[in-house]
Amino acid sequence: MITTEEEARAYVAGLTDAAGMARLEAFAALVLEENQRQNLIAKATEPHLWQRHMADSAQLIENVSRETLGANAGGPWLDLGSGPGFPGLVIAALNPNMPVVLVESRARRVEFLQRVIDTLKLSKCRVEGQRLERVAPFPARAISARAFAPLPKLLDLSAPFSTRATAYVLPKGRSAAQELEALKPSIRAMFHVKHSLTDPEAGIIVKV
Repeated sequence: MITTEEEARAYVAGLTDAAGMARLEAFAALVLEENQRQNLIAKATEPHLWQRHMADSAQLIENVSRETLGANAGGPWLDLGSGPGFPGLVIAALNPNMPVVLVESRARRVEFLQRVIDTLKLSKCRVEGQRLERVAPFPARAISARAFAPLPKLLDLSAPFSTRATAYVLPKGRSAAQELEALKPSIRAMFHVKHSLTDPEAGIIVKV
């Protein structure tokens, strides 16, 4: 379990190389700077940025297969409701050669996401600055979403982007098991809950 900022930094560093860590340090600095202008993250979580946001996002890649992250996997990683870039920009910074699509409809968030992409030179990452319903469907290798929508609505909205091979990694906090239990049994059987490394009471709904 990750309980401190030092542990969170060490955990994330173990998932990447020096260049990847430099990208994430730059991203963290941009989040804190922009948070003075718009409410990207709760002020109370600023001192815990690496535990609450960076490591919390980075852990998602450990819940998908290496094939999903590999060069031969089909389609990009799709992050729904990216907000300030959690988890999508963290995923992109950890895997700069993997295509990542961030979906975010709020204009000021879109501007921030694009600035981070440009600053970190994440050439395989792009922003769809509109509602998901307006995005032209494509097959996604993985779908992530953090505080995007209740699970049934999330699955409905993401269905045009999902194939049998698409992985889902959905941080759902303390409601994970309850939301999964509410699905129809035939759909529920495709998913399971993994414990979060950053919150002992939080879960991640996973389909691999």
